[in-house]
Amino acid sequence: MPARVHAIAVVRTGESASAQLLHTLDAIRDQTTRPTAVTVVVLGDGSAVRAASGLGDIVESVIEARPTTTYAEAVALAGPRIAEGAAVWLLAQDTAPRRNALQLLIGALERSPSAAIAAPKLVRQDDDREIQSLGVSMTRFGRSVELTAGELDQGQHDATEDALGADVRGMLIRAEAPAVLRPDVALRGADEGLDLGVRARLGGARVVLVPKARVGVRPHGPAALPRSAVSRAWATRRAQLHRRLAYAPALAVPLHWMSLLPLALWRSILHLIGKRPGDVAPEWGAALAAMVAFGGVFRSRSAIRSFRRGSWASIAPLRVTHDQLRQRLDDGHGSERGAVSELRFFGGGAWVVLGALLVSLVVFVPMLAWPAIGGGGLLPMRDTVAALWSDTAWGLRDLGLGVVGPADPFTAVLALLGSLWPGSPSYALVLLWLLALPLAVLGGWFAATRVTDRSGLRILGGVLWALAPTFLDALVQGRPAAVLLHLLLPWVFHTASVAHRSWGASGAASLLIAAALACAPSLAPALVLLWAVALIFAFSLRRLRAAARLAWLLVPTVIMFAPLIIWQIRQGDPWALLADPAVVRVLDQVGADSAGRAAIAGGFPTADLAGWEWFIGAEMAVWAPLLLAPVAVLALASALSPRWRAGYALLLVAVLGTATAMISVGVVVSFVHGSGVALWPGSGLSLAWLGVVGAALITLDTVVALAPLRIGAALVAGLGVAACALPALLAVNTGHSEVRNASPSTLPALVAAQATSEPDRATLVITPQNDGSLAAQVIWGASATLGAQTTMLSTATQPPAGSVAQDAVDLVSARDFDAAAALAEEAISFVLLEQEPGANDIAHGMHDDAVEAIDERTGFVKAGETAHGVLWSIDVPIAERTRADATQQSIARVVGIAQIIVVFAALLLAIPTRASRRAARARSRVVGRAPDEPPLPPRRRWREEEPYTGQVTVAPQSSAPQPSAPDGAAALAEPDIDAEERR
Repeated sequence: MPARVHAIAVVRTGESASAQLLHTLDAIRDQTTRPTAVTVVVLGDGSAVRAASGLGDIVESVIEARPTTTYAEAVALAGPRIAEGAAVWLLAQDTAPRRNALQLLIGALERSPSAAIAAPKLVRQDDDREIQSLGVSMTRFGRSVELTAGELDQGQHDATEDALGADVRGMLIRAEAPAVLRPDVALRGADEGLDLGVRARLGGARVVLVPKARVGVRPHGPAALPRSAVSRAWATRRAQLHRRLAYAPALAVPLHWMSLLPLALWRSILHLIGKRPGDVAPEWGAALAAMVAFGGVFRSRSAIRSFRRGSWASIAPLRVTHDQLRQRLDDGHGSERGAVSELRFFGGGAWVVLGALLVSLVVFVPMLAWPAIGGGGLLPMRDTVAALWSDTAWGLRDLGLGVVGPADPFTAVLALLGSLWPGSPSYALVLLWLLALPLAVLGGWFAATRVTDRSGLRILGGVLWALAPTFLDALVQGRPAAVLLHLLLPWVFHTASVAHRSWGASGAASLLIAAALACAPSLAPALVLLWAVALIFAFSLRRLRAAARLAWLLVPTVIMFAPLIIWQIRQGDPWALLADPAVVRVLDQVGADSAGRAAIAGGFPTADLAGWEWFIGAEMAVWAPLLLAPVAVLALASALSPRWRAGYALLLVAVLGTATAMISVGVVVSFVHGSGVALWPGSGLSLAWLGVVGAALITLDTVVALAPLRIGAALVAGLGVAACALPALLAVNTGHSEVRNASPSTLPALVAAQATSEPDRATLVITPQNDGSLAAQVIWGASATLGAQTTMLSTATQPPAGSVAQDAVDLVSARDFDAAAALAEEAISFVLLEQEPGANDIAHGMHDDAVEAIDERTGFVKAGETAHGVLWSIDVPIAERTRADATQQSIARVVGIAQIIVVFAALLLAIPTRASRRAARARSRVVGRAPDEPPLPPRRRWREEEPYTGQVTVAPQSSAPQPSAPDGAAALAEPDIDAEERR
């Protein structure tokens, strides 16, 4: 038996800490075998501890230390007070040993001469039935693993005796153990018990577990890991890296040291894939801290070397293998069998998507023979995928002279679209138009899964979304940004509505929101307001993890728009950030008058009410909004449904979308040929339609209880929207559509042919206007492309630096100057004189005068009349195109790297894992379900039916009452699935 046992208790300051200390001292005083001496180390002011009554009979001394002192440092401060030949018992303010704990620990050391350390079973201080820790081991790469933690104690581990290490709390260290068997201060508060076990093994001794010796602990004491998740991740990773450097052979230490930063990068990627973004910053912090902690590593290696007797082979059998780790962390695949809802896509969704594809082929049948699509706001795409992605970076823009600056985020959406058909990116637009209807049905169907479990209502949701008037108007008028927005919005709703649940949904939603706002920046105020409301609810419910996931939603958007935001603010025109991207055209849309806003309130963004004016006449077309009335009535009724919280949320979406459309129609920030063009109100109406359709589905799902009545109401709403969509669906075949067959280039064939060998040559395009003005534009390469469009120029209120407008006016005037040399100096090799359709006499006269003026100038060779206009080539040496300077190139690199990092991080978060899929399947897909609302019973198939055995199995149920979600917070009140994601 040890001659003496010296107990060391480390205490934090505070009123509760003092009370815990007194409880711990009472437990020590009550031991069947009492320690000889007790030293208390106070982390902070020790006056309150000294003033406590009842210390003198058991506490030998009180030591004060800094509040930031770690547990190992506190034990080291008490080291000089330990008498020679005394065993050391490591305690803290939150450790309450049971009555015979010390006696059992001493007995274990007496029975095991080879044991240097005896470790008790740690249980919850207020419940002995729950095991907090019993044995610790590590993997091959040094990751610490709790062998038993969080289990109900039924004596199943009482025969366990051997382990590599244990939790440091309650450990009894043999008196004859070397002085180095004390917690290592370089570990900074983590893995001290594991490190002591490893050192004991290397010294020829071992750690013996004493399960019958119980010590009650609290979760956040001085010897426990930090309370904060970030601090806890930093401490554990920092300790792991320190142990790796301390345990490695001398020749391998430099290699380990050099691998710390690359390993931090790799593990950061794994953290994002594993949906643990909060561990990324601690990972880098731990790596940097380990790189500079040379003194701690040197002292730890010296201490191990001073008493090492055994080899690392003695530790290998006690390590946790990879298969054992997977088995411990895997809670069993297939545990999601009790899922609340089923997807059942192939039970109806797939058929309606196929039907939409057939309808699309019928209504867009002429497009099957088109090599490219044009008209409206459509232009060809770049010829190569590399060129598509080059348009997304900061740098020279392919419009204007020497225009350097940020690209619109919409170019990234176009680059992704064109990359899907790399052989001919322009044909991707044709495919987009052909597949638009089935893709819209698919997106609407999946969005409906967040609202209802009924297959019929999901199909109705997909059909209503595909037949939205604003979507069909965008298809007829050739608005690619509006089409892509409408296809993206249901997926935004599908992911963002559950973004508070998991990081996977948050990562996917953040990318989709960035893409949606790239297509329609005018939606930014509405989406930011919705995001702020969700964030406020998360904070009000103290759901910090949900708030962190929601906060991430706008991070990729901010990073993608940051260069353009800075640019427009420096130009003094922040309102230009709301401008619609891509081509600016004067197309049919409602005005800012009362009639226009009345049409918007009815759900129509165009003055012809989605084609009803030419279909049945203007007098009858005013009644077209009545066809959408059944859907609107159903949507309003959702506020009275059992799921009224979700109904109000979707009605808020509808109100914000309608308000956005009402305001947008009166906002003019873009210009074409000197004429202002208002924002497209259809973007706001698409958002409003999302809220209306979702709210209508809630009404049909929860309010209309009788199946015949529900089917009848759904048919009335669906047929009304289908009838409203009829004129737009017939527009292409009847010639009432803006879209048309187009050539792969907007410039003459001679220009396109030369651009294949000399892409850095420009064409000056001059267009006489009906008001007597002259429009001039510089196009680089073989064609004007969608990716080359930039709001930097379309929203400019002043001519940009290096504008060619003055040279264009001088070219067609009587001014005597060397026009060919002036244009050649700007790398312009062609001049194209266009004539707009519908030109009046003034424009025709200007055109004829311009032809005559250019023909008379030297250095211009007339190539003749083309389908695009009159073309001249410049017959003088052409200068090289101006390149971006070093500063601009540096800005481009910084911007590109930042955007790639954030998008890559969001992609890694969005990648599903087995655990995240299992957790998602175990939850109801319907968001905001009322607490008292029973889910639909799952469909049973005959293969799943089991024969009757005469036995009834009753699942155990908790007797504790289940709390219900507070009003207005149904979605955010759902539990987190962090535990699933960590697995």
